Amino acid sequence: MSLIEINKILNKVEKPLRYLGDEYNAIKKDWEKTGVKSLFAFPDLYEVGMSHLGLKIIYNIVNQHPEMLMERVFTPWVDMEEELRKNDLSLFSLENKKPINEFDVIGFTLQYEMTFTNILNILDLGKIPLLSKDRTNNNPLIIAGGPCVFNPEPLADFVDVFIIGDGEEIIIELLEEVKKNKNANNGLLNKESLLKELLKIQGLYIPSFYNVDDKGIVYPVVPEAPCPVIKRTVNDLDQAEFPLKPIVPYIETVHDRGMVEVLRGCNRGCRFCHAGIVYRPVRERSKEVLLDQVKEIIKNTGYDEVSFTSLSTSDYSGIEGLIRETADEYSEKGIGISLPSLRVDNFSVNIAKEVSRVRKSTLTFAPEAGTQRMRDIINKGVTEEGMLEVARAAFYEGWQNIKLYFMIGLPWEREEDVLGIVDLARKVLAEGDKIYQDSHHKPKVTISVAAFVPKAHTPFQWVPQDTPESIREKQILIKKNIRSKRIVFNYHDGELGLIEGVFARGDRKVGKALLNAFKKGCKLDSWRHFFDFEKWLESFNEEDISLDNYNFRERALDEKFSWDIINPGVRKSFLKSEYEKASRGELTGDCRFTLCSVCGVCQDLPVKIDYKGDRKIEIKS
Repeated sequence: MSLIEINKILNKVEKPLRYLGDEYNAIKKDWEKTGVKSLFAFPDLYEVGMSHLGLKIIYNIVNQHPEMLMERVFTPWVDMEEELRKNDLSLFSLENKKPINEFDVIGFTLQYEMTFTNILNILDLGKIPLLSKDRTNNNPLIIAGGPCVFNPEPLADFVDVFIIGDGEEIIIELLEEVKKNKNANNGLLNKESLLKELLKIQGLYIPSFYNVDDKGIVYPVVPEAPCPVIKRTVNDLDQAEFPLKPIVPYIETVHDRGMVEVLRGCNRGCRFCHAGIVYRPVRERSKEVLLDQVKEIIKNTGYDEVSFTSLSTSDYSGIEGLIRETADEYSEKGIGISLPSLRVDNFSVNIAKEVSRVRKSTLTFAPEAGTQRMRDIINKGVTEEGMLEVARAAFYEGWQNIKLYFMIGLPWEREEDVLGIVDLARKVLAEGDKIYQDSHHKPKVTISVAAFVPKAHTPFQWVPQDTPESIREKQILIKKNIRSKRIVFNYHDGELGLIEGVFARGDRKVGKALLNAFKKGCKLDSWRHFFDFEKWLESFNEEDISLDNYNFRERALDEKFSWDIINPGVRKSFLKSEYEKASRGELTGDCRFTLCSVCGVCQDLPVKIDYKGDRKIEIKS
C-alpha cells in the first residue's frame, strides 16, 4: 500500500481528516527501527475514539518505550470502507499508514457491547481472519481490554488475550513477552509459545486454555490457567503514567477538551452500575498532581477547556479546592472547567460558582429514577428535596438548562415510578421558573431516559430484562404526560438494548450469532440508522439462541455464570446480599464514609484504598 493510493481515496471521502494522522502531539516512530509494533484499535468513529482517555493513556505509555511503538486505527465511516473494499486496500494505521495486518499486536478497547460487530469489521478490512483458530503466526496477536472484558465469553472465539483490569498495569509486561518471543524466533511471533508465557502474567484471560460445558460455564484445560482470573489494579494514581501531551485532533470530537482523571473507581454502590463494580476501589490523585497536569495539558494543547473526569467527580475529596484554584489560575485566560454527570447529593453552590466563571454549559445530574422507592431499590441515595435544592442553586447561579438522566425498565418498577420521572422534571422546572419569573429568559429541563440493561458482576445480574414492548409503552407514557415544550424528552431504543443485553450476559455461544450478524451486514450498530433489528433476530434464530433464556428469565441465586471465570475483586456473596437488599428497598452506604460493606476489594486485592471515615480496615500487601 502506497501513500499515493491512500491519498487517492482520501480525496473521495467526506471527512479525510479522520484518517490523516499527523495531528499535533501525535507520535510517529521509525517503523524499521522499532522492534515491537502495536496498534490501538477503537471500534467506533475517530470522533468518538479520540475522546477516550484510556486510548491516550495507553498510547502514551507504550510510545515512551524505546523499543516499542503504538499507532491508532478507528472504525471507518461507510464511504471510507467502500473505497477500501473497491480498491482492494487494507485498513491502515494513522501514524505510519501501515496495513493493520503488519502489526505484531492489535489491541481493541471494549467500551460498549454494540461495537462488537465493528471489531469484526476492522479485522475483515485488515484482511485478518476473524476467528482465533484460523489465524497463524503471520497474523497479529489480537488482544482486548476495557469494561466489557469482565464478561469476555461472547468474544472468546475472536480474541487471543483479554486484559482484565487497569491496562497501565499490564500492557508493557505483555509487550515485553512479545519482544522476547520475536527475538527468540528471528523476528517472527510463535503464538503457541507466547501464549504459554503470557499465562504467567496476572490479569490475562486466554480463551484457548479454557473450554466450556453445555451450559456455557468456563473451565481451564491446562493446570497453569488461572481460575478465576483476577483483575489487575493500579495501586497509586499519583505514580501512574498520564499523558501530558495528548493528541489534539484536527476535527471536533465528542469531548473536545483537555482531560484529567481526578479519581478512579466509585464506592457509591448503585446496584445497576457495572462500572461501579469493575473499577473498584476508589483511588484519588492528589490536588498537587492534578494542578500540575492541568498546567501541562493546557500548555501542550492550547485547549480552552479542561474536564475533571471520573465516574463520580464531585465525590473527589478536594473538589471545591481543585476547581477554585484552577479557576483562579485560568478563568481570566478564558479557560473554562467542565464536569461530567454530577451527583445530586454532593453538588454545592460553591462548585456552581467556580465552574461558571468562564462559561455556562448545561449542567447534568443523574437521579436515575423518578420516585424515592425506586431510588432506594437501586441504592441511588438521592432524595427529591436534594434534587430540588440543587436545581435552585444552579438556577440561582445563572444556569438556564439542566439535564437529568433516568432509566426505565428497572427491577420491581411500577407505573408510578415511570410517571415520577415527569413529576420530578416538572418540579425542577418550577424551581427555575421561580428564579427567572422576572426575566425574559425561560429555563429548560431535558430528561434523557435510557432502557435499563442488566450487566454481569452487578447485584442485578440475576434480574430479567424488560421487553422492548414494555419499554416502548413506558416511553409513550412519559411523552403523553410531559405537556410542556420546555421539558425536552430524549430516549433510547428498547430493541437496541435487547441485543446489548444478550452480549452483556451472554456466553461463548452468542459469539456465533455475532459472526452471523456481521456476515449479514450488521455493523455501526450503535448508530441508530444502521441498526437492523431483523437481521439480528435472524442471526440468533439461525444459531438456535433463545433471547428469552439470556434476557427475560430471572436467574436462580445459586446459578453459575459464564463470567464467573473473571474475578473483579467484588465477591459474588456481596452481590447476592445487595440483590436481596434491593428487593426490600434497603440502602447500603458508601464505604468511604460509613462502615465497610465487605465487598471483597479491601480484603482480597493488593491495593491502596482511599477512604475518608475514621474506621480502620485490613488491606492486603
